[in-house]
Amino acid sequence: MSPDTGPIGNPLSSPGSATEFPARAPQRLAVSFEFSPPRTDAAEQTLWETVKRLTPLHPSFFSVTYGAGGSTRQRTHDTVARLKSETGIDAAAHLTCVAATQGEIDDIARAYWDAGIRHIVALRGDPPGGMGGQYTPHPGGYANAAALVAGLKKIGNFQISVAGYPEKHPASADEKADLENLKAKVDAGADRCITQFFFEAEDFLRFRDRAAAMGINVPIVPGIMPVSNFQSVNRIAGLCGSKVPPWFCNMFDGLDDDLETRRMIAATVAGDLCRRLRDEGVEQFHFYTLNRADLTFAICHLLGVRPK
Repeated sequence: MSPDTGPIGNPLSSPGSATEFPARAPQRLAVSFEFSPPRTDAAEQTLWETVKRLTPLHPSFFSVTYGAGGSTRQRTHDTVARLKSETGIDAAAHLTCVAATQGEIDDIARAYWDAGIRHIVALRGDPPGGMGGQYTPHPGGYANAAALVAGLKKIGNFQISVAGYPEKHPASADEKADLENLKAKVDAGADRCITQFFFEAEDFLRFRDRAAAMGINVPIVPGIMPVSNFQSVNRIAGLCGSKVPPWFCNMFDGLDDDLETRRMIAATVAGDLCRRLRDEGVEQFHFYTLNRADLTFAICHLLGVRPK
């Protein structure tokens, strides 16, 4: 039992019962997986081993991130193109407003279109210094993600995913302003919202309800990050506005030198979070894989998403 989620359920329950273990449920969930473009030969080998392991789960799409300040632009393009050609699964390229003019960004988008890539994850992006730095629009560039979405729609009929923040973007004045920004992106043509990672199911469910009340009518997909390195995620969460609840900290207490146990706990906690969201009607999940397959594969297995 995790401190905020309760028991996963009795695996011996009769089929169809309210406490039925997720793995007994029919496969009806849609999943997608996010990768980062590799920077070294060893990282590239790890990435493609991960892709090979996750492809049989038939995800809706893969997505590939874009480094701060556009620092991985070419590697992102190459990785997306290879994913599309070698797996046949829809591949989405992250694209940001940072460090480029509108013309330069439009050229990148046209290159994706010409390469057969029809899905873009449109983001404002982190400043060149990384998360937590001061963002300033590039002279002659797109001012924000809503403007980027509108610009992409003029180039081609891209499927466009945008970001959402269950606990508010750090730069937003308040929750209302944050939701207004999301609505502007949807009104500009976004097809889907993928959220920042979070650890409390209630935070996502409140966000989903507030978005619906605001008239945001696109699918809102929870972003799930299985965490085995607590210190790392605690630092990232502080920069991107995700809270790390005390019960989560307690889960990893005393395990700094015990990677195996940390990974078992990570899969259990993330799997339980997904189970709770599934019980609340969520049928799509986006996993931040950190280019590793094992935790994500295990969680999908628990949810009944398995190779056909």
